[in-house]
Amino acid sequence: MILRLVARHQLSSMAATAVDFGTMIALASGLGMDPVPATAIGAACGAVTNFTLGRTWIFNARAGSLGGQAARYAVTSATSLGLNTLGEWLLHGVLGVPYVAARAVVAIVVSLGWNFPMQRWFVFAGAFRRGGS
Repeated sequence: MILRLVARHQLSSMAATAVDFGTMIALASGLGMDPVPATAIGAACGAVTNFTLGRTWIFNARAGSLGGQAARYAVTSATSLGLNTLGEWLLHGVLGVPYVAARAVVAIVVSLGWNFPMQRWFVFAGAFRRGGS
């Protein structure tokens, strides 16, 4: 069960990233929008994608409170942003690892070490008490 959940979580993260970047590129390059708001809109679309897949496909938590789950997801995501930023600063800024490599390593560590456990045990925790995934 845990391997299936982790695999689905990683697939969801990849899908959310594709929606994020695809939306940003479509808005900035396709529609000529300024890249800064296009980035924000893309990130928001990616977050909605990841939340929706987590609620419906990964953790089967549809019966839980949507508002409560969304609030917990926002807290988890904001902390994830901080961890990703701190990790990038440490690996790239302090240790001199090339920024793309640092970003990839940090993203994987934060996804598996923070995002997945927090989504499983905090954001969508009620699914496990009710017998969900």
